[in-house]
Amino acid sequence: MKFIHLSDLHIGKVVNGFSMLDEQRNVFNQVLKYIKKEKPTAVLIAGDIYDRVIPGVEAIRLFDDFLTELSCENVTVMIIAGNHDSPDRINYASRLLSEKNIILYGAFNGDMQKCVLKDEYGKVNFWLLPFIKPFSVREYFKNNEIESYDDALNIILKNSDIDYSSRNVLVSHQFFTKDGVTLFRSESELNSVGGLDAINAELIEKFDYAALGHLHGEQSVGSEHIRYAGSPIKYSFSEWQQKKSITLIELNKKNDLKITSLPLKPIHDMREIKGKIDNLMSDEVSSLGNKKDYLRVILTDELEIIDPIGKLRSVYPNVMCIDFDNSRKNIDAGTIYADSEDIKKLSPYDLFCEFFLKSQGSVMTEEQIKITRELLEQEEAV
Repeated sequence: MKFIHLSDLHIGKVVNGFSMLDEQRNVFNQVLKYIKKEKPTAVLIAGDIYDRVIPGVEAIRLFDDFLTELSCENVTVMIIAGNHDSPDRINYASRLLSEKNIILYGAFNGDMQKCVLKDEYGKVNFWLLPFIKPFSVREYFKNNEIESYDDALNIILKNSDIDYSSRNVLVSHQFFTKDGVTLFRSESELNSVGGLDAINAELIEKFDYAALGHLHGEQSVGSEHIRYAGSPIKYSFSEWQQKKSITLIELNKKNDLKITSLPLKPIHDMREIKGKIDNLMSDEVSSLGNKKDYLRVILTDELEIIDPIGKLRSVYPNVMCIDFDNSRKNIDAGTIYADSEDIKKLSPYDLFCEFFLKSQGSVMTEEQIKITRELLEQEEAV
């Protein structure tokens, strides 16, 4: 049996002020082409369908278009909610859509949802488990001590009627880890402090394949059959060197598994460039890549630059952010992205100083400080 594993669509995501809707529409079209070519029996989407709990209208429309196209391809689509999703919104119209072989499981109801498909070797049991937290599981198992994420998953598995002598596939959106295995975590993921959300991957070792969502980099968790498909698009510059893909699984008889990564090509890639601004803007350097890529630019100029992002965008229209790497950068400019409570404590002058430092890579001169103070005083007097 062939099936496709993808996750972390984050439909509607905005990265550094740039909407990713066109990029998402582009990769969905590529997924549909792969489905037409490979003719899988099922498509598994392992959570984080939307980027926000309340998605925008355009995001909902895009997912509606994608599901409508999938429903025409004679595949069974299985979808679970991730930590970014509203479980009840993912559940919406699930009974009606199940008649079109689109299985939605958003809000955990005490059990894993089981979907059985058949091929020439017999049954394959797909077990769907949306994103859970210990307190949401505790509600259904009140006579059990459930403190950790490990406890929560363990009690769910023990109370599920899983015959491990048959072929079983898990679809889950959690942070699975294994001793001795280093996993790549992206800046675009929600990271729990201290790894409190981590679950031991040994709990799901007996499944023939575990289709995981949550981490944005394609990777396995110790064993090849326990796998994150990763996000189909680069959603932060911590991912800029990754090659995005979806995962094609061929599960034949028991213990006969083949995994293939099917590459996805973005409209605009995400990459970093570094150097002095005049050199980066030269034809010799700018012609080395697609000028319309999404860029993080690291400037090494020692002299102050007036409107660096404006200059760079005259050559590279999709510059997303600028950083500086020079001898004057001895102050942490990252505080401009501080916690909202910290920002509230800063004066307008302090906030502008932080912004100037982040955008220019240097502190203001005495003349610039004087002009800034005069303008702010004029504003307060109005």
